[in-house]
Amino acid sequence: MNITIHHTFLPHTDPEAALDFYRDTLGFEVRDDGGYEDMRWITVGPVGQPGTSIVLHPPAADPGVTDEERRTILELITKGAYTAITLATDDLDGLFDRLQAAGADVVQEPIDQDYGVRDCAFRDPAGNLIRIKQQT
Repeated sequence: MNITIHHTFLPHTDPEAALDFYRDTLGFEVRDDGGYEDMRWITVGPVGQPGTSIVLHPPAADPGVTDEERRTILELITKGAYTAITLATDDLDGLFDRLQAAGADVVQEPIDQDYGVRDCAFRDPAGNLIRIKQQT
């Protein structure tokens, strides 16, 4: 049996800022960009890896979410406490430099962790934590 990760979901609070970060800064390709009323879902993924995607979605779009719950979710997102993703690259320092030059919100500069991983961390425009590790 072969199981893969096909989609993962991250909320966005500004679709254009999300596109700028994921497409223009990280270099992901846009696979789908659709919406409904004033909401927009954008699917992006690494070039050459069509089986793995990130769906950038409006937060708390579920009609069952109350206004109070929606406010709480938005507060958690902007604090970077709602969700996170870890990416891997074969050039951590080069990618860090590119993200920093683009004005991305640096959380942690590249560091060799005690547990054997070299990584760094940023927040995307919505506040989601993006960890990036050196691929070995």
